[in-house]
Amino acid sequence: MTLSTNKALVIGATGGIGGEVAHVLLQRGWEVRALHRDPARAASSNPALHWLEGDAMDRSAVVKAAEGMKVIVHGVNPPGYRNWAGLVLPMLDNTIVAAAANGARVLLPGTVYNYGPDAGELVDESAPQNPLTRKGLIRVEMERRLHAAAGRGATSLVVRAGDFYGPRSGNSWLAQGMVPTAGPVKRVFNPARAGVGHAWAYLPDLAETMVRLLERREELAAFDTFHFGGTWVDDNRRFADAIRTAAGRPKALIYPFPWLAVHALAPFNETAREMREMTYLWRRPLRLLDSKARRFLGELPATPLDEALRNSLHGLGRS
Repeated sequence: MTLSTNKALVIGATGGIGGEVAHVLLQRGWEVRALHRDPARAASSNPALHWLEGDAMDRSAVVKAAEGMKVIVHGVNPPGYRNWAGLVLPMLDNTIVAAAANGARVLLPGTVYNYGPDAGELVDESAPQNPLTRKGLIRVEMERRLHAAAGRGATSLVVRAGDFYGPRSGNSWLAQGMVPTAGPVKRVFNPARAGVGHAWAYLPDLAETMVRLLERREELAAFDTFHFGGTWVDDNRRFADAIRTAAGRPKALIYPFPWLAVHALAPFNETAREMREMTYLWRRPLRLLDSKARRFLGELPATPLDEALRNSLHGLGRS
């Protein structure tokens, strides 16, 4: 495959996962466009991208931006969960139309929200998807629409992962939940129940895996899914301890996350309401198995936890 065929449009390039994938695409020699409502302002996040003006809710703008592209990275999400239900599916529909018009493959960063308790603790790509939350139901519907679109010329790749963290992660449980205060780490909040494991995904490793899959897209099924195991901790207290060590504050106190406050705010605050929906993922373990990706790609990128957290804390202004 020649580099001239490696052209991608990134929607959501100023976000955590979209920005990280765009960064890796450029590193690996791809031609990369990025769509944004204010490209002059957005360019400061990555001047190397070819920024185009447009809104993900404007179908004609998305179709035009995707002309000649072989991949569309659908990394866009409404900020702060605002009107998530009203915006997420129309934006994806626009991407699907653009992909079909250009014979492009859609990359959708997936999550564990698709899975309810019946999926079990060890989850591969064949596990049942019976979510109990609104956000999970929307995630399942997104994948259903991509699967249906495969017969209309819009192929797709879904890579599911745990909670994102990284130096450019933006909104994340690490930045907003565990070390929410800017500046040097003084305290760490642990959202998980004692002894409960949790799945984390270091964004540079996840993005590298996604791009490696995209570079072999001709070998994939028309609609294909992979799991990225990422950073698994058997007890999320270990992740909190690693934050303290990476921050150079090994004696910083670890507090339980203030779930009571989140529940109290939920009726009045959309972010708190969405956080409350995800409570179950901190009360029981759900580990993504990535043997399919390992069979296909070989060894997956795996930055050591201490290094990944040092990089993340520095990039988030927590060091």
